[in-house]
Amino acid sequence: MHIRCWDELVQYGALDILKREYGDLVAAQPEQEYNVSLVIDLEQVPTDSEARDAFVTSIALFKRNALAAPFELGFKTQKELEAAGAAGGTTGDLMQVHYRDEEAIYVQASSDRVTVIFSTVFREETDRIFGKVFLQEFVDARRQPSIQNAPQVLYSNRDPPLEIRHLSGLRHTEDIGYVTFVLFPRHFTNATVASTTISHIQLFRDYLHYHIKCSKAYMHSRMRHRVAEFQKVLNRAKTEVAATERKTVTGRTLVSR
Repeated sequence: MHIRCWDELVQYGALDILKREYGDLVAAQPEQEYNVSLVIDLEQVPTDSEARDAFVTSIALFKRNALAAPFELGFKTQKELEAAGAAGGTTGDLMQVHYRDEEAIYVQASSDRVTVIFSTVFREETDRIFGKVFLQEFVDARRQPSIQNAPQVLYSNRDPPLEIRHLSGLRHTEDIGYVTFVLFPRHFTNATVASTTISHIQLFRDYLHYHIKCSKAYMHSRMRHRVAEFQKVLNRAKTEVAATERKTVTGRTLVSR
């Protein structure tokens, strides 16, 4: 695997997580031009179907497990701050993961929560409008009693959140948006819940832009359908000129329109 934010992930413990998950499969020396490699002996792959499926699934989660490093460290730091009786304003180090061009994930733990901030670039004005409407639905949906335990979601356009406002190099343009998730201890109360939370939150950026593209595709299909219906109406509205028959003195019939 080659990933642009590998050095940052290593700083937050990615290698330790990969060794925990894959053990001796992690190569001491990665393949040339790659950051990390797994060496799999096919003779040692489990033969039992259930164990084999679990093994294949774990290999498929290679990138996910590497990107889990800052989140696991954030959850650990929050528990340490809480156990030490730190005040509400006490925070851990701000972790930055620049996993895409011009976009990053920021993770910071405090004594009662872990804050995760996504910066995302909207290349088109329509994407920004769809994104704002879509993210507003996140805020409104949380008011429903059935999903009040969901993380708090905040959205800001152009101006970065207070947690990262002191950082240099941040863009202050209309095409940049910042999405903040506030994770409370109930969202990572044990290893299973924490793993699910990490898997879901990692995919948020792709989830957001996927639904923006789907919304645009749906709007375009509805527009094409509406145009087709208008064309049918126009075709039906064309006047038909009645044909009249005339006969010459010789008995021939002439049709005029």
